[in-house]
Amino acid sequence: MRRRTWTVVVPVKRLGAAKTRLRGALAAVPHEELALALAADTVAAVRACPAVAAVVVVTDDPRVAAAVRAAGARAVPDAPDAGLNAAFAHGARVATAGGGAWVAGLTADLPALRPAELAAALDAVAAGPAGVRRFVADAPGTGTVLLAAPPGVPLEPRFGVGSADAHRASGALPLAGEWPTLRRDVDTADDLAAAARLGLGPRTAALAGADSPAGRAG
Repeated sequence: MRRRTWTVVVPVKRLGAAKTRLRGALAAVPHEELALALAADTVAAVRACPAVAAVVVVTDDPRVAAAVRAAGARAVPDAPDAGLNAAFAHGARVATAGGGAWVAGLTADLPALRPAELAAALDAVAAGPAGVRRFVADAPGTGTVLLAAPPGVPLEPRFGVGSADAHRASGALPLAGEWPTLRRDVDTADDLAAAARLGLGPRTAALAGADSPAGRAG
């Protein structure tokens, strides 16, 4: 059995302010329910990843905190309350409080994520150059879905518009695997449709009226 080594940090906004470009994407579904489903399915996939020892969710939303704790993740308040990158950095500090750790920051909008793809990306980081941060760009190639740092190396997140270039400029190296479900973040209705074609996690699938595919946990 492989050894679980990674702690993954997943920031989640308050549901009313999360994923604003998705508002109305599912006409019969309250927006907060969709935002919660995206985050819950992401965290569930991370928890099922054989390379992951722990998940730290940074959130001030009580519904998110309850959902992720039920899935076995740790929920901590967004103490900085200063945006996404501050939340990632705070979560990374929590993750490394007991000493050196392999830490990755992951976006909370990957409802099609397969645990095996996340494991492959994290294994690629561990097998790569020592002391170097690595990142996985999103499907269009301009954003970032995953940023990973080995023990002793600060995460130094640069998420946001143009984050792939920002992470590269900060010294992080891109990972080249295909990993379609890892790269498929969901910001718009078109993104949600693309994720559905890959196979949504159970909570998002239930809202979208789609079936969760057999074998998604692999």
